Amino acid sequence: MINLIGLGYIGLPTALMFAKAGNKVIGTDYNTKIVETLSNGECTFEEIGLPEVFKQALENSIEFRTEYVKTKTYVIAVPTPYISNSKKIDPKFVLTAFNSVLDVCEKGSIIIIESTVSPGFIDKYIRPEAVNRNLVIGKDIHLVHAPERIIPGNIIFELENNSRTIGVDSREVGGIVKKLYSSFCKAEIVITDIKSAEMSKVVENTYRDINIAFANELAKICREDNMDVYEIIRIANMHPRVNILKPGPGVGGHCISVDPWFLVGDYPDLTNLILSARKVNDSMPSFVLGRIKEIMKLNQMGDPSRVGLYGLTYKENVEDTRESPTLQLLSIMNNHLASGLKVYDPFVKEVLVDTQVLDFDGFLNEIDILVILVGHKHILDNIEKIKTKIVLDTRNIVNVEKLYKL
Repeated sequence: MINLIGLGYIGLPTALMFAKAGNKVIGTDYNTKIVETLSNGECTFEEIGLPEVFKQALENSIEFRTEYVKTKTYVIAVPTPYISNSKKIDPKFVLTAFNSVLDVCEKGSIIIIESTVSPGFIDKYIRPEAVNRNLVIGKDIHLVHAPERIIPGNIIFELENNSRTIGVDSREVGGIVKKLYSSFCKAEIVITDIKSAEMSKVVENTYRDINIAFANELAKICREDNMDVYEIIRIANMHPRVNILKPGPGVGGHCISVDPWFLVGDYPDLTNLILSARKVNDSMPSFVLGRIKEIMKLNQMGDPSRVGLYGLTYKENVEDTRESPTLQLLSIMNNHLASGLKVYDPFVKEVLVDTQVLDFDGFLNEIDILVILVGHKHILDNIEKIKTKIVLDTRNIVNVEKLYKL
């Protein structure tokens, strides 16, 4: 039996996939509302394919509780935020979950940490907790790091088809965990040491952050000299060894916008490029605000309440708003005691900001300038409705008469 801890965007789909594959699973979360909702057979967030997998998992024996259970296999999938001042990882959620597991686990239990952590995290934070309880690692408990590699919007497909990394102290334990993940993962599963597994996950997301920062810096350069950054990237990418990503209004989500800070926090004297990339990407919401100001001036507009921001999520076609560039933009405005921009997102049903409008037609009726911050399919399906608007398209996805780009 597997006790999976943390039933959020990563933990819930992973628990369901284990159960669908025939493993008995107990999903644990301290949030009683989440547990109650799941126990009633309802998903807690929208995701392609999730309802179908949920139904199969329920048929194959999965339960949801607020308590940890006594077993021999645990998977910890709780958040790992960073401390804003130092940029170091905040270990509190993982440590709380780990110690709660130690309170109940059987001797010889395998404890798998899926949460993304900084390199050396398990040596620095996890092993000492076990030692303080007089537990022998490798005998009383076995530690494993199996970082998740999935993205909201395509979670189920990626759980099945993305390769996995299993970091272990013992190859024998690695084989046991590999077999466990092989019950639903069709891709290659690599066994390595724990620190290499920790580092590889952070490196993957840092690589993408740097690539995006390059694209965003190109966008700023091209704006300075009135060049089309999208045309330049298109041509450059025709070279067989060039693959520049797209610029955008900023970087959000709980991976690319967070994980590079772990390296900056732990290696401040060695991460000049990584730090610069983070600064570039974090500057993009301010850059978008500057573009809005320019466009208002060009169109002789002075009322910010006639400007509408489309998109509150951090990426297209999901409801996840973690580290959203739009929320970052609004936060910058609030810090300068400025407000008034209307906001709309078809995937966000609850009101997150004061100026949020829940009806799309009502949103359009109240604005003259539309700023596309997220490339939801919804906006592409409603092109006819926005053709008369002045549009700032930060995602380069629409073609209308009065169009501005980054």
